[in-house]
Amino acid sequence: MSGVHAPWTAPPALPERITIREVGPRDGLQPEEPWPAVWRAALAESLIRAGATTIEVAAFVSPKAVPSMADPAAVVRKVRDVLDPVDDPVTVVALVPNVRGAEMAAEARVDALTLTVSASEAYSRRNVRMSVDESLAQVAAIRAAIGDDLPVDTVVSCAFGSPYEGDIAPAAAAEIGRRALDGGSTSLTYADTTGMATPRRVADLLAETGTDVGLHLHDTRGTALVNAFAAMQLGVRRFDTAVGGLGGSPFAAGAGGNLATEDLVHLCDDLGIATGIDLTALLAISAQLAEVLGHPVPSRVAAAGPRSRLHPE
Repeated sequence: MSGVHAPWTAPPALPERITIREVGPRDGLQPEEPWPAVWRAALAESLIRAGATTIEVAAFVSPKAVPSMADPAAVVRKVRDVLDPVDDPVTVVALVPNVRGAEMAAEARVDALTLTVSASEAYSRRNVRMSVDESLAQVAAIRAAIGDDLPVDTVVSCAFGSPYEGDIAPAAAAEIGRRALDGGSTSLTYADTTGMATPRRVADLLAETGTDVGLHLHDTRGTALVNAFAAMQLGVRRFDTAVGGLGGSPFAAGAGGNLATEDLVHLCDDLGIATGIDLTALLAISAQLAEVLGHPVPSRVAAAGPRSRLHPE
């Protein structure tokens, strides 16, 4: 019967370790007032010292379109200057929209690229001013321009629904991912850009895509953490998060921030799932962020403290 779903149950298995791609310096800061490149690099460096080993530090986009991401090459250089290739095995990632951005990122010596392709035609035209087909063509063009030296992760935005078109069929989102792989992407991440996902919808998408994918979850409706937990039970091992829970798409009214890194690390610590990130150090960074930004960060753990924190009587 249309609209009726069988009860959803997840297998009890949980991973020993997950990989977190910290996107705070890019996605987290993108909707905020512009920071100087040196400040953004300092944030990335502090997150690396807290244990982040994969970090999206910049976006090679037009500074006129996204003023908060100006001087991306300077951010990458400053991060590179403090990294030891042996003692700091960190993957430095940048978002690129097109071939020119990819070439600039490669010249700046990033380790990997991310590229956004939307599952929603209307959102794609508002976000990158290209159709979905035109965005997918950029995947092949970027691969042809940079060769095989850099991995390219295609992030399929609005994978669980569009603010303009409503629900997106899981098969349709999965097909966008398959076309990106055919074009030369080395991996895929599916993004809940507007926070429309639920555990059932996560399961529905993973049934189409398999679990060798990343998830980029937003907390618009308070479901990001439970969606991550459900995905871990189903076999997903890669997640995008932002320190403080910062971020949110300017092209989707009311869209909430990213799943907070400290919220996911706090949960994983209690479940015995390794992330490699020190929660105490992360919370100190989050507190400093709130002071610099001049407003509280959305993270629940940043607000309440870890469950181990005792209050004086």
